[in-house]
Amino acid sequence: MTPDLTKQVLTRTAETVLARRYYLKDDDGKSIETWETLCKRVSNAVAEVDKDSEQFEALRESFFRMTYHLDFLPNSPCLMNAGTDIGQLSACFVLPIEDSMDGIFTAIRNGALVHKTGGGTGYSFSRLRSRNASVRSTQGVASGPLSFAAVFDAATETIKQGGKRRGANMGVLRIDHPDIMDFICAKQNQDKFNNFNFSVAITDDFMKAVEEKAGYSLIEPSTGEEVGTLDASAVFEKIIDLAWHNGEPGVLFIDAANRDNMTPQLGDFEATNPCGEQWLLPYESCNLGSLNLANFVKEGKVDYKRMENVVRVATSFLDNVIDCNRFPIPEIEEMTLKTRKIGMGIMGLHDMLIQLGLPYGSEEGREQAAEIMSFVRAKAEERSIELAEEKGAFPAYDPEFNDYPARRNAALTSIQPTGTVSMIADCASGCEPYFSIVMIKNVMDGDRLILVNKYFEQIARKEGFYSEELMAKVADSGTVIGHDEIPEKWQEVFRTAQDVTPEDHIKMQGILQQNGVDSSISKTINLPNDATREEVKFSYLMGYELGCKGLTVYRDGSRDSQVLNTKESADSEQKTAIVSGAGVKKKLPDTLSAKRYRVKDQDQKSVYIIVCFDENEQPMEVFAKFPFDNRVDLKDKSTMWTTTCRLVSLALRFNIPASEIIKQLDRSSGHMLDLPAQLSKLFKSFMAGTHHGFVSTCPECAGSLIFEEGCETCHDCGYSKCS
Repeated sequence: MTPDLTKQVLTRTAETVLARRYYLKDDDGKSIETWETLCKRVSNAVAEVDKDSEQFEALRESFFRMTYHLDFLPNSPCLMNAGTDIGQLSACFVLPIEDSMDGIFTAIRNGALVHKTGGGTGYSFSRLRSRNASVRSTQGVASGPLSFAAVFDAATETIKQGGKRRGANMGVLRIDHPDIMDFICAKQNQDKFNNFNFSVAITDDFMKAVEEKAGYSLIEPSTGEEVGTLDASAVFEKIIDLAWHNGEPGVLFIDAANRDNMTPQLGDFEATNPCGEQWLLPYESCNLGSLNLANFVKEGKVDYKRMENVVRVATSFLDNVIDCNRFPIPEIEEMTLKTRKIGMGIMGLHDMLIQLGLPYGSEEGREQAAEIMSFVRAKAEERSIELAEEKGAFPAYDPEFNDYPARRNAALTSIQPTGTVSMIADCASGCEPYFSIVMIKNVMDGDRLILVNKYFEQIARKEGFYSEELMAKVADSGTVIGHDEIPEKWQEVFRTAQDVTPEDHIKMQGILQQNGVDSSISKTINLPNDATREEVKFSYLMGYELGCKGLTVYRDGSRDSQVLNTKESADSEQKTAIVSGAGVKKKLPDTLSAKRYRVKDQDQKSVYIIVCFDENEQPMEVFAKFPFDNRVDLKDKSTMWTTTCRLVSLALRFNIPASEIIKQLDRSSGHMLDLPAQLSKLFKSFMAGTHHGFVSTCPECAGSLIFEEGCETCHDCGYSKCS
C-alpha cells in the first residue's frame, strides 16, 4: 500500500463497534486488527479476483483507499468475512419453500447454513397449502404455512451466527393465500416469531378491489383453484390495524417489483431479504455496499467527479465480491453467478442535504436526492457495461427478454439498512434522516453527557447560537423545532425522523425508487404515537401510488407500549421520571406487567433480568435469574445477584429517586458486565424514554433501541434485531 496514506480518524463509537463486531480476535477474545489492517484484509481478498490483470495493484489500492477513507463500505458480512476461512460475503438471500416435507425441511437446512455464515434469508410461504387442505400422500390435512414458519423461527433461534450476527428472516405470504388472515394477525403478540419480519405480498388486483370496495378470490396454492373470497377493504383495514398496533405486518407490492424484474425469463419474485430492500429470485443472493454521500460535498456543492470515480471503483468491487465469495450451498452459487446482481446503495443522505443547506422534507431536498441516485445508477451501469466487455455479461443475459445493453450485472442498485456500517462512517443511516440531533447520555455518578450532531454544533458555533443550555434544551425536547434561539432555516434543515412528516418520508422513498433504484428501499415511515389508523392507511395508499415496492410504517412507541402494557394516555411527567418522592413503601398489586432482559455476566454466561412495572409504567421489582441456578459454581454468584435485586426492589418501593439508585449502582460497579452496571444501564434507558415511556432495550448492552430502516437498532453497540 502507498506509504503516504492520510490517517483516517474514527469516532469512539466507530472503534467500539469495530472492536465488538468486526475486528478479528485472538484466542483470548482480544482484537488483533485496526481499521487500516481490516481494510487491507478486505481489499486484498476482493482484488485477488484480478490478480492476473495488469491493473491488479492499482485496483487493490483503489479498493483499499475507498473503504479506508469511508467513501464506500460493503455490507457487514464482507467486512467480517473477507480474507477469512468463512469467506461468505453476501448479506441477503431468498430461499424457496416447496410444498412438501422434503422441500420444507430442505429450506430450513439451507437457511441454517446461510445464517451460520452471517447472511439473512427471505422466504415466501405462499406455495404451501393452506391449513386443513387435504394431503393425499397421508390421507390427512395440512397444518398450514404458519405452523412451519414457527419451525423456521425455532431453527433460527438456535443459530446465533457465530456470535457476530443473529439470524434474521423475512416471511412473506401472498394476499390471495387462504391463510392470509392468520398470517396478518400472527405477530399481534410480540412473543412469537421474533426472528422474522412478516410482510404481505399485495397485488395490483387486490389494491383495485380495495379501491372499488369489492371482494377478491383466495387461491389454494396446491390446486390453483379458488376456495373462497374475502372483502378486500376489510382485509386491508386489518393490515392497517395491526401495522398501527406494532408495525407488522409490512407490505410488499409484488406486482410493482415484478414489473422491474431484470430477468423475467428465470421466474418471478416471491420474496425479499429481511429488511425488504432486495427482491431476489429463489436461490439468489446479493452482496451490498453503500456510498457515503457525506463525503462528496465540497465548498457547498456536490463533487460529482469524485463521486463518479468512487462509484466506478465500488461497482468493480461488488462485482469481484461475487467471484471471491464462498457460497453456503451449490444452488445459491449457481443462481448468483447466473445473474450477478449487486446492490449499490447510499448512506449519509441527510448529511449531504445538511451540508447543502436543504431540508430533508422539502421538494428541493427530494430533487437533490433523486439527482444523486440517478447519477449513481447511471455511473454504475456505465461501469457494468464496461465490465461486460472485459469479462462477459451475466450468463442469463438474453436480448430477447432483457431490453437493455449487455452488462455484467442483472441488477445494480438498492438502498439497504446501513446500521453499524453508518456508525463506522459516522453518518446518517441509509436514506433516513437523523434520529436525533442532540442526545443526553447518562454516565458514571449520574452525570449527563451532551452528545451533539457534528454539523449542528459547527453551524451553531459559526452562527453564534451555540450554548450548553440550548443544547440541553434541544436534548430534553427531542427536537430542534420550536427553539427561538435557532434560526428557522436551521430548524428545518435539522428536522429529525420524528419531525419529518409521514407524507414527506413517503415522498422521499417514492422519488428515490423512481430515480435510480433497481430493486427496493429499506426505510421506515415514522408516525407520531397519536397517529390514527387513517394516517397509516394514507401512508400505504400513497406509497403504492408513488411506485414504492414495499413499505414499513412505525408508530412511535407502539411496540414498547404493547410489550409493557402501557397506557396510551399516561401523563408525560410520569413517563419522564421513574419515581419521585420517598418515604412511603408502596404496596404491590397481585399482578404486574413484566419484561425480561437477557444480559451477559463477566464470564459471558447468560443472566435474565426481569423488571416488573406498575400501572403507571414505573419499575417496582427487579429479579435476576440464572438459566441453571442449581449449578454449584453459580451458587455464590446467584445469591449475590439475588440480594442486589432485592435491595434495588426495596428502594423502588420506597420511592427512592431513580437518579440516586443509578448513582449507587455506578459506584458499586467494578466491571461493565457485572450486575450493578447492567441494572444501571437498564434504569438509564428507562429514563431516556421521554417521548413515549420506556424505550426498548438492547439485549446486548442494555442501551436504547430505535426503530429505523425497518428494524430496531442500538446506536451504542451496533446491535440490530434484523442482523
